[in-house]
Amino acid sequence: MKVILNKDLAPLGEEGDVKEVARGYARNYLFPRGIAFPYTERVIKQFEARKGEIDARKQEKRKDAASVCEKLEALNLLIIMPAGANGKLYGAVTSQTIADELAKQGFPVERKRIEFTGNSFKSVGKYKVSVKLYESAAAEVNVTVQAQEVKAETKPETTRPNRRRRRSEAPTPADAVAPVPEQAAPAEPAPVQAEEAVPATE
Repeated sequence: MKVILNKDLAPLGEEGDVKEVARGYARNYLFPRGIAFPYTERVIKQFEARKGEIDARKQEKRKDAASVCEKLEALNLLIIMPAGANGKLYGAVTSQTIADELAKQGFPVERKRIEFTGNSFKSVGKYKVSVKLYESAAAEVNVTVQAQEVKAETKPETTRPNRRRRRSEAPTPADAVAPVPEQAAPAEPAPVQAEEAVPATE
C-alpha cells in the first residue's frame, strides 16, 4: 500500500516521502497516529501546497544534523562496567546502554539509530559505533569500555586481637583429650596386733 509520510519515522523515511508499506501496518499504526496518509489525489495536493514548508524544515534538520555529527565525532564516550580479571564484562554494553550515556552527555538519540557490529560489547576495550542522525548524516562515535575498580573490603582492627586470642585458647587436636593418669591401688591397712595381756600384780 502506498502512503505519504506526515512525520519523520526512522528508519522508514522523512516527512513528505512516499513509501510502500503493508496494508495492516498502515491502517493499524501509521494512520491512527497521523504518521502517514493514504496516497490519494486529495492528499497529494495538500502535500504539494506544503512543499515549501516541508523543504524548509528539512534544510533546518540537515544543518542541525551536521552540527550534532561534528560534536559526536569529537566525543569519547566512557562506559564503566564491572568486569573480571580477564577483561570480560559481567554484563554487556548494548545500544540502549550507549543511548543512555549519550543522553547524559546532552545528546538524546533513539536506540534504533545506534548501530555497531554485533548486538553488544562483552569485554573492555575501545570501539566505534555509528549514530544515524538525519537522512544520510551519520556520526562515528568513539566508545571506551572500562572495567569498574572493585575495592577490597577491610575488616575492623578491633576484631583481630579477639580472633588471635580465641585461636590461642582453642585446644589443639593433640591436647583436646588429656590422658587420665592411672591411680595407684589403695594400700591395704596394716594388721592390728593384739595387745599382750599384762599379768595382774598381787
